[in-house]
Amino acid sequence: QVHLVESGGGLVQAGGSLRLSCAASGRTFSTYGVGWFRRGPGKEREFVAAISWNGISTAYADSVKGRFTTSREIAKNTVYLQMNSLKPEDTAVYYCAAALLYSDYDPRKYNYWGQGTQVTVSS
Repeated sequence: QVHLVESGGGLVQAGGSLRLSCAASGRTFSTYGVGWFRRGPGKEREFVAAISWNGISTAYADSVKGRFTTSREIAKNTVYLQMNSLKPEDTAVYYCAAALLYSDYDPRKYNYWGQGTQVTVSS
């Protein structure tokens, strides 16, 4: 069992930065890949980024490539999403999710989800 809690969301002006955290509990979290997804107002859920269980491999949606970076601190059971150069279209609820030995864009592969954290980017 893995329990995920996101934090770090908030209101920021366009061009600003935020860092989201995804804190996990569960002894086997080190074997789980983590994905970040978001759902904007009136939009479908979409993939944002993912990081492998060992932190070596990452993947990003084209819309955030070069602006967002995901990383993990294995000793702290925490995964981060650093978001720079934020745009109003990044406004969404952001979720982290965990999947055993999987880290990519398919939300159906993720077994555990956090409650989400709101990110609002003003123009």
